[in-house]
Amino acid sequence: MDKVVIYTDGGARNNPGPAGAGVVAYDGNKKIFELKKFLGERQTNNWAEYEAVALALSEAKKRGLAKRPIEIRMDSELIKEQLSNNYQVKEPTLWPQYMKVHNLLVAHFPDCVFTHVPREENKEADRLVNEAIDSAI
Repeated sequence: MDKVVIYTDGGARNNPGPAGAGVVAYDGNKKIFELKKFLGERQTNNWAEYEAVALALSEAKKRGLAKRPIEIRMDSELIKEQLSNNYQVKEPTLWPQYMKVHNLLVAHFPDCVFTHVPREENKEADRLVNEAIDSAI
């Protein structure tokens, strides 16, 4: 079974500020979905990064991709390391976000890995973040 590759990005202008999430998923070379979501007026970049992962996993579950191998690629090294259990979550506002993603992983995605990619390799998800924010402000 081939793995599904999902690119996620979250961002906030002025950090904290207006925030958005972007997600692009591929099954092989075929794009299977993309999402963008405005996340509110006063969120942080890191909070938005977590929300993008939660959004991606929730959509993957809805589309019947649970139990498939998943690779989530993101340009946030901090969130990648926290979700890989290499770094502790020290920021109290991120703990609920971490738990939301953790619970999705445990319940539905036992074979999920997180990969840090340079921003240049995450342009599609970044574009969706900006579109989500621009559509709301």
